[in-house]
Amino acid sequence: MLMWTRGVIKIMFLFTLLTNAGIGTATALEKATFAGGCFWCMEHPYEKLDGIGDVISGYTGGHDTTPTYAEVSDGTSGHYETVEFMYDPSKVSYEKLLEIFWMQINPTDSGGQFADRGPQYKTAIFYHNDEQRRLAEESKDRMNKSGLYDKPIVTEILPAPEFYTAETYHQDYYKKNPIRYKVYRYGSGRDRYLDKIWEEGENIPANKRSEKYMKPSKEDIRKKLTPIQFKVTQEEGTERAFDNEYWDNKREGIYVDIVSGEPLFSSKDKYKSGTGWPSFTKPLKEENIVEREDRKLFGKRTEVQSKIGESHLGHVFDDGPAPTGLRYCLNSASLRFVPKEDLENEGYGEYLKLFEK
Repeated sequence: MLMWTRGVIKIMFLFTLLTNAGIGTATALEKATFAGGCFWCMEHPYEKLDGIGDVISGYTGGHDTTPTYAEVSDGTSGHYETVEFMYDPSKVSYEKLLEIFWMQINPTDSGGQFADRGPQYKTAIFYHNDEQRRLAEESKDRMNKSGLYDKPIVTEILPAPEFYTAETYHQDYYKKNPIRYKVYRYGSGRDRYLDKIWEEGENIPANKRSEKYMKPSKEDIRKKLTPIQFKVTQEEGTERAFDNEYWDNKREGIYVDIVSGEPLFSSKDKYKSGTGWPSFTKPLKEENIVEREDRKLFGKRTEVQSKIGESHLGHVFDDGPAPTGLRYCLNSASLRFVPKEDLENEGYGEYLKLFEK
């Protein structure tokens, strides 16, 4: 009877995914499995994503083929508390799933997660194919180098074994018991730890955190920016010519993304174009610039975005001066200027050599 019930739950899960997540049956779905401590806390971060339906709480990695919550909780079954789900890779990438995973856990804790102690609460990424394994290993390496943690990451990357669905009352616990869930989650210390880690992470200079930058939500970005900064960077707006902060700025320094802080342009390559917007002949770091075709106005133009922050910056034209012949025409609202005297203190010291005479 128990195995039949679990089978029904899995079938219902797949049906819900196909109908509620807007995924057709012809779509090639993939499976993802993560252990992040208490499985109650790992459902919601994934269920709110497009391309994912129900996230199932369960057990995996142990020797017991009929695990129950009581057996797993005593730490002797060998199982991890895990979540497993199918996802549509055309709507959400595995890289994105990994980013979300890291932002839910303390990956340096080898004895459990937060108030929940024992091997059943350890963290792990269970891969279902070689590509997932490769992406997980690369992601873990980036996180180890990110500067976020003062201890090495101990999260394991393991082949996915059989997954056993947990009891019905554990499924969607955060929906069915919202008050108890919030009390538990707050009392566990998870949110306080995550707020501290990721808030501090945002204060690390962007040139040191480009590999681990997680783009905030639109609402979080809106809170941090002025209305014109938000309109330009997030809605591809354009500020007024000759009425913006940097069009006539002649100080020495670099220009960074107002959202992510990634270094973009240098005053060494800035010139007076007569357009009323800050203009440059080339980027400071070409790998931080993304160019896209823009047909929204009169004909075809080339839009310029920041790679990490995905901010709209402006456009690039081929009417610039030598030696490049290019004019990167940007919005001041997309940029923050860091004067050369502040480069070291703000973590951009590697660019001081640009201004040595």
